[in-house]
Amino acid sequence: MTQYTLPTLPELRQQIDSIDEQIHQLINQRAICAQQVAEVKHAEDPSIKSFYRPEREAQVLQMVITRQEQFKEQQKLQQRDTLHGETIARLFREIMSACLALESPLNIAFLGPNGTFTHTAALKHFGHAALTQPLATIDEVFREVDAQSVNYGVVPVENSSEGVVNHTLDCFMGSSLKIVGEVELRIHQNLLVAEGTQIKHISRIYSHQQSLAQCRKWLDAHFPKVERVAVSSNAEAARMVKNEWHSAAIAGETAAELYALTMLHKNIEDNPNNTTRFLIIGTEETAPSGDDKTSLIVAAHNESGALYHILEPFYRHGISLTRIETRPAQNNVWSYVFFIDFEGHQQQPHVKTVLDEIRTRVRELRILGSYPKAVL
Repeated sequence: MTQYTLPTLPELRQQIDSIDEQIHQLINQRAICAQQVAEVKHAEDPSIKSFYRPEREAQVLQMVITRQEQFKEQQKLQQRDTLHGETIARLFREIMSACLALESPLNIAFLGPNGTFTHTAALKHFGHAALTQPLATIDEVFREVDAQSVNYGVVPVENSSEGVVNHTLDCFMGSSLKIVGEVELRIHQNLLVAEGTQIKHISRIYSHQQSLAQCRKWLDAHFPKVERVAVSSNAEAARMVKNEWHSAAIAGETAAELYALTMLHKNIEDNPNNTTRFLIIGTEETAPSGDDKTSLIVAAHNESGALYHILEPFYRHGISLTRIETRPAQNNVWSYVFFIDFEGHQQQPHVKTVLDEIRTRVRELRILGSYPKAVL
């Protein structure tokens, strides 16, 4: 019986170097190909301003995750033996971001300041090669995208614990912008301190009011006597403790990296499943990706059974609703509009049939956009 001999450390390092060289060459080849794609697109349409295609990137990332799962099955690997599908997809996300920046860097506005969870969502969706611009309000993000001063905007729309962000919904009522994508971000809160801070000397903890509430049980257990100070954002909290030796901040990893803070404790949120959904807004419609959502604004007639007449066609055609919200209409007292999200793309025949039918039953129906479901 032949005994298996492990390779030596120098042999393994040589093998890794060889693999790295192949990866390096392939990334360069991909970058060249991406530039050629840009040249072809520009030749077809000289007025094109952005080479970013949300549906194409969603398809690529989904294929990456699928291939990784197939690889695990073929090799009969356990999860601990290889990279997770989402981890591989994040690597490809950064490769695509860098290649796209060679064609034309994307300018992305987001609800700031730098280091917020919205900033993290922007980087998660567009990669670190995108040029991000923090703005003070959601209204400003909409205005900058509408003025085409930036390519896209990122705004929060709902949180699994706190509910819908009404300001974002209200901005859509007065805007012609489209939803071109979405990001789902698991909200992990961390206790951050500056270099030299000692735990026993912490007398104050800064964070946004919502984050303090989301970590209340953990704080009660670990820092019951420490003062909790609410500030305008988690990023502001991180900035404040940068030069304070007796304080700490509750914020995300992006804020920790931005202000070079130490994560004293990770994932201190009371609800580990707390997730925020963000929308990507732009000026153009998005083609089908094969796994999409559509968002609508519907103004109903003031009559009995109005909501039933809106929802019944979805049920009859087997279309799954993922969210429905009600907001006061901006131009009619005691009138309301419905924000509806459902699975499918407006170009699909059965979806088009439902939308055409609903239009005959309501005062107004406006499609905010059809876009790929969040992949990462």
